[in-house]
Order: sequence, then structure tokens, then C-alpha cells
Amino acid sequence: MDLQTCLKKMQLVGVLAFATVDSEGAPQIRNISAIHYEENALYFFTARGKNFCKELMDDGRVQILCYTRYKEMIRLSGKAYAVTDDEQVKWRDIIFKEQPYLANVYPGDTRSIGIIFCIDQAEVEYFNLGVNPIFRETYTLGHVKTREKGYMITSDCIRCGKCQEVCPQNCIDKGTTYMIRQNNCLHCGNCYEHCPVKAIERK
Repeated sequence: MDLQTCLKKMQLVGVLAFATVDSEGAPQIRNISAIHYEENALYFFTARGKNFCKELMDDGRVQILCYTRYKEMIRLSGKAYAVTDDEQVKWRDIIFKEQPYLANVYPGDTRSIGIIFCIDQAEVEYFNLGVNPIFRETYTLGHVKTREKGYMITSDCIRCGKCQEVCPQNCIDKGTTYMIRQNNCLHCGNCYEHCPVKAIERK
């Protein structure tokens, strides 16, 4: 798996869930399909009068989620910004060409109510529940720093093996200090809760 394959899978899914936060701090989610994919960015269309547009203009932070028929979850976390005025028509026309239904929603000149946003800096997480053990990996779009998640076993480990016994994915290996295979970890915290000496830390 890699970033480009993740973006292609998102494109094939088509309709994605976009999450933002409104002015009162409440989460808001919309399904969006008016999206164009480039190798290093994605562009999407919405109307200027929508609350979605206001939230993007006010803050810009957005999470995008898709789920495939193969039990794969792809989550993109980034910041959206409106493209420059001289780029608006170019990307809008590309999106309308790729998504013909939009001409029915915004016929003729009414498409000018739309605004194109771009995301070119993001963290992209891939999580496959359809394999055993599960598989997860994180990629970057642009130049962003990824956030470490999950759990790690510290040098306080006494090698009792309790964490290994309770791991639902059997992704903890023996050693001088036991080690979690991060790409196969659910981040469920079962090892953390059962360690008798609290040698496991949340990242």
C-alpha cells in the first residue's frame, strides 16, 4: 500500500464523508462526491452559501473518511483552502466534467455559486480490517508531520507475557523488552490495561 493507491481507492469509492467543526464546536459531517484527484492534491466543490463552506473558510481543518467493500478504512486529515480566483474556473470545470450529475444540480451559470477548495497537505491513514492480522500504515500528502498513535512497551517490561496473551491480533513479539508490531496493532489498549507493572504507554 502507498499514498497513491489510497487516493485511487478513495476515488473509486466516490462518495466520501467530510467532517468539520462548526462555530459552536459541534461536529458536522457531509457526503461529498464533487472531487477531483491529482497526484499531490485533491480539489472539491461546494456552494459559497453552505455552512460547510463557512466552516472551511473559518477554520479549514477537515477529515475525510472512506470505507471500501474490502473492509479498508482510509482517513485523510488535513487543511483545506480556497484556490486562487484565477484557478477557480479551471478546477470547477474539471470537476463538472468528471461528475456530470453536477450540471443537473447547478445548471448553466448557477455553477458560479460554487467555490473550489484544495487539500495538498495531509496525513493519510490506511486501516485494513479484512486481513489477519489487521494492517495499518500512515502516509503523508505534502510536507506534514505524522502524529504517533497507539501503544509502546517500555524498558520497564518484566517479560511476563501477559500483554501477548491478551492481544486480539497476536501482534506482540517476545524479546528482552516485548515489542508491538505497530502495523498490525488495533490500538485497542488491551495490553495497556492488563500489564501488571504499567510498562505500556500510550503514544
